[in-house]
Amino acid sequence: MRNTEMELMDNPELGVQELKEVFKDINRVNAVLGGSKISIDGLHELLKSSSYQSYTILDMGCGDGYMLREAALFLRKQDIKAELIGMDLRQDILSIAKEASKDFPEISYVKQDVLALNPEKFQCDVLLCTLTMHHFNNDEISVFLDKFISISRLGVVINDLQRSRLACYLFKVFRFFFLKTKIAKKDGLTSIKSGFLKSELQQFAKKIPNVIHRIEWKWAFRYVWIMQTNRLN
Repeated sequence: MRNTEMELMDNPELGVQELKEVFKDINRVNAVLGGSKISIDGLHELLKSSSYQSYTILDMGCGDGYMLREAALFLRKQDIKAELIGMDLRQDILSIAKEASKDFPEISYVKQDVLALNPEKFQCDVLLCTLTMHHFNNDEISVFLDKFISISRLGVVINDLQRSRLACYLFKVFRFFFLKTKIAKKDGLTSIKSGFLKSELQQFAKKIPNVIHRIEWKWAFRYVWIMQTNRLN
């Protein structure tokens, strides 16, 4: 059963400097383990299904914008024009993201509750959701997945954690060498316990018809779930 314990990082009383240090830890993990590449590969796969002159990429639960900056660098190398928009519920986190993205004019940020998202106000070509879904309970996930599908013309890329005992054990070893903050060390384990089994993701997928679903395991203990909508108009 998925863990429902709130992560320490979700505490709105955390100071900005403390948040910055935690994000440094999280980003270091993604860099070492290649976590962001999973989302980039999924994004590239969906973009190859179209021939637009420019794209709108939406990142739900963008945090400090690390994923968007990685996506922007990839798109620049591919000479693909895109507007990238990050959405997060917390203004303090968005302030960190804006500061870190000063050299990326193609990136903007919007304060938005994913559960209150109005599909009529937001449309995109590809929607990214990286290490965000595990913060929500199953009922909430069903609500925003429907919204994701309705606003993304090409599809959705979800990159999140596999829940497993082995992942928990290896993380305990990993955090000793690579993580500096107590919050990241604690929240990493909480996140894994809040992650997913493939069968759970498949159950969510069954509730979303008329969409091509692909769910694959990736190192390190991640699942990438690509939903191809292909609404090309």
